[in-house]
Amino acid sequence: MNETPCKERLETPRLLLRKGVLSDWESLWRNVWSRPEAARYMLWSVTESADEARARMARTIEWEKTHPWKYCVEEKASGRVIGWAGVEPLREGVWGETGIALGPDYWRCGYGREILEALCAFCRDEARAVRFIYAAREQNTASRALAESCGFLFDRSEERVDERNGESYFMNWYHRDLNGN
Repeated sequence: MNETPCKERLETPRLLLRKGVLSDWESLWRNVWSRPEAARYMLWSVTESADEARARMARTIEWEKTHPWKYCVEEKASGRVIGWAGVEPLREGVWGETGIALGPDYWRCGYGREILEALCAFCRDEARAVRFIYAAREQNTASRALAESCGFLFDRSEERVDERNGESYFMNWYHRDLNGN
């Protein structure tokens, strides 16, 4: 088990990354989980109903107990939960993102960059990571652009199969050295 303590919240100028609470279900459902365009490049499926969303939030909170570096993303100005993000240790000195998802109404606002920079800062300052790994599906041009705009370097592409539909896709892997950043 990694010895890095969980940080309950990370802040950016416009966002608060914090642990989820049961009352976040509706905001996450309306902004992210019910939106097919948000799920398109992710490994989860759309949540169809309010009851399913409440149950999903309860499962998420339980899951976070064993995956401590996962956060709901709250927009400070509105108080809405507009997405989620997380990181995890991969090996000594190397951490990686476990997904960054924002609702489509919050795309192209610079929030992805704020989240990614906050996660990198946490990994560098708290986890003492020297390298951060970022992955994006090759077709996800917005995620690829985010990686490049944040100084990540392309490492490799790997063919995978989407378990939801059996279609193959390519996952691109990027890295950024954190020492000196």
